Amino acid sequence: MHDRGGMQLLKACVMYYRRDFTPGGTYFFTVVTSERRPLLAGPGAVEILRGSFRTVMADYPFRIDAIVVLPDHLHTIWTLPEGDADYPFRWNRIKGRFTEVLSARIRPIWQNRYWEHRIRDDADFNHHVSYIHWNPVKHGLAQTPEEWAYSSYRFR
Repeated sequence: MHDRGGMQLLKACVMYYRRDFTPGGTYFFTVVTSERRPLLAGPGAVEILRGSFRTVMADYPFRIDAIVVLPDHLHTIWTLPEGDADYPFRWNRIKGRFTEVLSARIRPIWQNRYWEHRIRDDADFNHHVSYIHWNPVKHGLAQTPEEWAYSSYRFR
């Protein structure tokens, strides 16, 4: 005899992550620090993160369409090269390079998972770009998107 109630509970507790892997796709991501610690606060941490992005992009290209870095998380939109859908590898390398620099001081740095959403059309793209640029205002870190230094807003 099977324990159907126990099996249903087990299924409810197991989280299934279904990722979209569309080659050449455009994706919105949210990546969060461990325990939402403000590890990305300040120019030093942001410069390390920029260097991590640059290093990975040199070997595994992609385009950053929008980005904002806040003290405990970041949002970004990437467009991958035609025929390429391997954003998990890129995130692994970016997070890994950043961690190498800070690992002597702090561990863990990142939450294990991240949020991903494939952009469907122009309206979806524009909505997510606006969300990214207004996020510092939403969190009370700036009065306007222009005031936040760690954003692609000024480069749009």
